[in-house]
Amino acid sequence: MLRVGVQGRRFSKCHKGSSAVEFAIVAPVLLFLLFGIIAYGVFFGAVHSVQQLAANSARAAIGGIDLPERQSLVEQHIAASVNEGGLLTRDALTVSVEPLSEDPSFLRVVVDFDASQLPVWNLYDGLPLPEKNIRREAVIRAGGY
Repeated sequence: MLRVGVQGRRFSKCHKGSSAVEFAIVAPVLLFLLFGIIAYGVFFGAVHSVQQLAANSARAAIGGIDLPERQSLVEQHIAASVNEGGLLTRDALTVSVEPLSEDPSFLRVVVDFDASQLPVWNLYDGLPLPEKNIRREAVIRAGGY
């Protein structure tokens, strides 16, 4: 039988620093989860902004008479809607207005956003992130009720 001396008994009963050890074990996991929540929050905010921009651009497009005028109205709407300092930047957006192939009385507005400049991809390389291109579209009737 192994005898434990006085020092060994004191060490086995001492719990000083156990909280620090537990924190050192748990903190990396919590930080990883926090960065994941922030990254996906920024990404979902950008996705929502692109969807809203597509829907509002489709509403702006119905004011035009022909396709070039509708494209111009959409471009004007996007220039007025996209603010500097937000998640979306004008340089990263591509917008197209086209008649729906199945029914030409409907318009399709497609908004593509290159999300590679978002700060999400600078947080941590180990996070499983979605694609860097966000594409949303909206379809609306172009008159002829």
